[in-house]
Amino acid sequence: MDAHYKKPGWLTKHVFNGIVSGLTRMGLSVKGSRVLEVKGRKSGQPRRNPVNLLAFQGEQYLVAPRGEAEWVRNVRADSGRLALLLGSHRDEFTATEISDDQKTSILREYLRRWKAEVGVFFDGVGPDSSDQELAAIAPRHPVFVLHAAA
Repeated sequence: MDAHYKKPGWLTKHVFNGIVSGLTRMGLSVKGSRVLEVKGRKSGQPRRNPVNLLAFQGEQYLVAPRGEAEWVRNVRADSGRLALLLGSHRDEFTATEISDDQKTSILREYLRRWKAEVGVFFDGVGPDSSDQELAAIAPRHPVFVLHAAA
């Protein structure tokens, strides 16, 4: 697995993520935003991060625009168990990572919706890029399909 990861800049880490997380905790979704809660793989404590929930072709997905982020590693370590929060509403899921050859249309839709926000992390590839260009970046962006927890 490619260990590609792009760290957030100071403004994103200390301002934008806080604003989106705060609004989402208040119950206001910003273009599909949720707060992801997953158990930390080292601490065992809940870790929270703002994410964009992608509803596409009858499924729900989480895409890691920055690559191998800590939340990705935590989801993998906890057998895909996670929760998505919006205000006081909590949805429990199990996440299954999908293979690189299944990501093209999902990445295209993700970029169509959020390119202005996350496009910089996709090395110039956008929603109008060719399938080959999207396939070339797919290994650097983990994608999980979500299933409601039983």
